[in-house]
Amino acid sequence: MGVSEAPPSHLKRSVEQAVAAGGVLFRALGQKVGLFGDEEASAQALSETLGRLKGPVMKIGQILSTVPDMVPPAYAQAFAMLQSQAPSMGWLFVRRRMRAELGPDWESFFAFFSKEAAFAASLGQVHQARLLDGQEVACKLQYPQMEEILEGDLRHLSSLCKLYEKVGGGLETQNLQAELKDRLYEELDYTQEATHVQWFGSVLKGEEGIRLPVVHAKLSTKRLLTLSWLQGHPFQWVETQPERVREEAARRLFRAWYHPLYTAGLLHGDPHLGNYTFTEGEALTVNLFDFGCVRRFDPATVAAIVSLYQSLLKGCRSQERQAFRALGFESQDPDVLEALHLWARFLYGPLLEDRIRPLEENFSGLQGKEIAAQVHRLLRKGGGVCPPRAFVFLDRAAVGMGSAMIRLRVSLNWHQMFEALLQNFSPEGLQTIQRQLPKPPTNVYE
Repeated sequence: MGVSEAPPSHLKRSVEQAVAAGGVLFRALGQKVGLFGDEEASAQALSETLGRLKGPVMKIGQILSTVPDMVPPAYAQAFAMLQSQAPSMGWLFVRRRMRAELGPDWESFFAFFSKEAAFAASLGQVHQARLLDGQEVACKLQYPQMEEILEGDLRHLSSLCKLYEKVGGGLETQNLQAELKDRLYEELDYTQEATHVQWFGSVLKGEEGIRLPVVHAKLSTKRLLTLSWLQGHPFQWVETQPERVREEAARRLFRAWYHPLYTAGLLHGDPHLGNYTFTEGEALTVNLFDFGCVRRFDPATVAAIVSLYQSLLKGCRSQERQAFRALGFESQDPDVLEALHLWARFLYGPLLEDRIRPLEENFSGLQGKEIAAQVHRLLRKGGGVCPPRAFVFLDRAAVGMGSAMIRLRVSLNWHQMFEALLQNFSPEGLQTIQRQLPKPPTNVYE
């Protein structure tokens, strides 16, 4: 069950990857120092190139798009919209991979197994199948050579970060790189993802209108994950629905992402629009997918997040500074502290007003870009800051969820929704729930 195989297009992929990554470094440097004028065209060409490739580079690009001024604006927008369009593996190739994971008689476990992939993602592709008892399942099969490809992608990330710091970026990136490396390597281990599904299934059990797939452990390995099949409409469908449906979708997503964080310290770190679908019925249901990228926070970190919110609500800057220190921000430079304050006010802003309002008043997203630019100017003036590792995916989730809510064009009382999440929060209660969660296969969590 350990067949070693290299994809026929592996060399081509490596060459394309090197060219694409070299292009972004050259263009990013050029944009920073003013050598190139057509930033949008360059960014779009890069996005199209990366979108045809398999591998973690797309996830890296999406995360970089959430870091203020890490890359020029057009690049950030192109990265944020990245979706895999890579062609799926052919049937002969899939059959060899399935044989490597489940043995030579793998087809005997299924009454039906689709030869065509239902979805092709950055790290693997999904095939719809039917078990002998009639259950519909999704078989997520990892592409080969992913660890080797990830190593190359992380080298490119390191080069980009060095370049960013060299041309005067406001962030020190060592924690960003370390956090991305750990989370991406975890994503390659589907036994980890199976545990994550169990975690979230336990915490979200009983939450109205939220559904997760069930793991079929006997048909899952490190590179194959078999889950129950959940049918639903994509996010684009919800955008076209009446206001009441869009409002319900927003409430469901808000609870799905943040109830686990304040109950068990769990954060789904990939709020990509393709990672949830919606099912109609008496009430709208959101189906959650792709639990490879999950961050587990200790009770003290979650308590610091709550304290930061409360300090902003009360306008208490001393408590705010203490919360930032508890989160791992060490700089006490006034400009850096003001930058952190502005960014926190932006992220928490809709939660601080006890009224019905849109997430962003004009639904445009321009406010965030303007604040990000101001934050970066202050960070550079204050000598920069090294964001703690915990902040990387907190920021990504907040920006990703915020973008989805803006696209839904809804007005809700976000303050009351958030306060409802915090009603039963306590560090002691969170710690108790964490102790009850299934243990991951390896001790990789801080």
